[in-house]
Amino acid sequence: MRSRITDSGPTGSDVIWRIVLISLQFRWHFIGAVFSAAVAAVLFLFIPKLLGDGVDQAFTLAQEQNRSRGEIESLLLTTAILVIVFGLARGLFGFIQMFLGETLSQRVSNRLRMIYFDKLQAQSFSFYDGVHTGQLMSRGLSDIEGVRMFVQSGLVQIFRVVIMLVAATVFMVIIDWQLALLSLGFVPFLVFRSARLRIQLRKTWRQIQDALGDLTTTMQENLAGVRVVRAFSAQKYEEKKFDVTAREVVDLRLSAAKQHARGGGSISFAFLLAWAALLWIGGEKVIDGELTIGELTQFFAFLGILRFPVRMIVMIVNSTSRATSAGGRIFEVLDIPAVISDDEDAQPLKVTSGAIKFDNVTFSYKGIKALDRVTFEARPDRSIGIVGPPGSGKSSVANLIPRFYDPDSGMLTIDGTPVAHATVESVRQAVGLVEQDPFLFDGTIRDNIRYGDLDADDARVIEAATIAQVHEFIHGLPDGYDTVIGERGIGLSGGQRQRVAIARTLLRNPPILIFDDSTSSVDAGTDARIRMALEGMPGRHTVITIAHRLSSLQRADEILVLDSGKVVERGTHQELLSRDTHYSELWNLQQKEGLEVPEVEE
Repeated sequence: MRSRITDSGPTGSDVIWRIVLISLQFRWHFIGAVFSAAVAAVLFLFIPKLLGDGVDQAFTLAQEQNRSRGEIESLLLTTAILVIVFGLARGLFGFIQMFLGETLSQRVSNRLRMIYFDKLQAQSFSFYDGVHTGQLMSRGLSDIEGVRMFVQSGLVQIFRVVIMLVAATVFMVIIDWQLALLSLGFVPFLVFRSARLRIQLRKTWRQIQDALGDLTTTMQENLAGVRVVRAFSAQKYEEKKFDVTAREVVDLRLSAAKQHARGGGSISFAFLLAWAALLWIGGEKVIDGELTIGELTQFFAFLGILRFPVRMIVMIVNSTSRATSAGGRIFEVLDIPAVISDDEDAQPLKVTSGAIKFDNVTFSYKGIKALDRVTFEARPDRSIGIVGPPGSGKSSVANLIPRFYDPDSGMLTIDGTPVAHATVESVRQAVGLVEQDPFLFDGTIRDNIRYGDLDADDARVIEAATIAQVHEFIHGLPDGYDTVIGERGIGLSGGQRQRVAIARTLLRNPPILIFDDSTSSVDAGTDARIRMALEGMPGRHTVITIAHRLSSLQRADEILVLDSGKVVERGTHQELLSRDTHYSELWNLQQKEGLEVPEVEE
């Protein structure tokens, strides 16, 4: 099903105006392109006048008995040279207009791309929870390209077309207003046809852009889940799913092409009618002496020149329609207010000890209550362990602390300061979160660890890897820390990816550390060594450990047992074992079966 970000987007005129405003940020490129287009158009329109005057003067000389053939040839040669000079000048300004227009379009698309990317960086997790990645990629790539094409072939060309139509009309009216009205009689039909075509194409292009987003989503999911596809031999199913969406894109594009061609065909037919009427009535005027042959020649030349701007109108309508739909999809994202943002009076968080306090915190996710009046406190001298079945709310606790989400009610503070009153950046700088399924970038192990602190030297990188119990493994690789691990760290095992992610977080050395089942793929011995190394780290850290393996929580000062978002048990490891409740039952089960059970992803 297609993912829509909002129920309604900006209007077509608003989209075009906002694109124009972005274009005006590069005013000299814009002014230069428009000026060059105007000069090229005017120079082009002087050519019919040169031709008409040359024809009339040649006929006049030919009718005079005392004029030689050489004089007539000289006149025609002068006219031809002037036509060539004006043509070269028109070509020069046309080149400048095309170059500046392309430069302007590239700068506008780059500016829009950066604004769009920056907006995505500022969006909250709740935004990404409801949108397909493929749709966002489609908007950031093909939709911005649609806007670029409009700036290059639509926005600048509009001025050229208008100037050519107005100037040609003036020149033709000066010669003979009756023939001018006859020749331009198809313009009202053109305006009506173009307006109708724009409405049709805007709807079609919106459908095309949405379908391209679906196509991108299908391909992205297939590539990301290629192992699952192969494991279930589902290649044919995936091919069929992709083919359905691809055919939809083809059908919609063919529909747009058909509408575009139909509009161009009707305009060509209108031109032929105007040409035929001009030949008939204009020829009679020449016979009656009301019009010279040169003036009739000018009319034919003007009408031939007008064929270009008139056909350009259809192309401009097409590019405008595409820009309206594509730009609308982009501005939909840009207009979404950030759910998680700094208050007007927000101040940077001043961390003294890193004490975290949940005070009756309630949080809902997509209308489903994830936490219900949760209360606890974690300090450097009071580590917290959290355990519970899948869906109990453990990861919600981890996501609220760095303010990926805001609670519905209750208070969450760090060192007494509500996180909602501190700047988002300062809160996240104070919190280091390691998740169960960490994301690693395509690059070297060194670069992935150094992502925690881009200025860190090799000694600090090795120190963090040593605490995370991954240094010996890295050192044993042929390329060591320069080993390229591939997309999402595909070259590493699950446990190795988790330990690299732990090292990445430790390199930043935040005062607050949250481990969200981050050692679920690590054996118990390595897990224990990581815990002991963390306790030996210099400085004081507030540690919250979320785990399914209860042995990881034994050293916590307090363990919270969550169920359906509520704290149903709390106490130390020994206290919970002595109560013979759910915690002790789970402990006995894990000890009896010797299972190091990885938690199912929530």
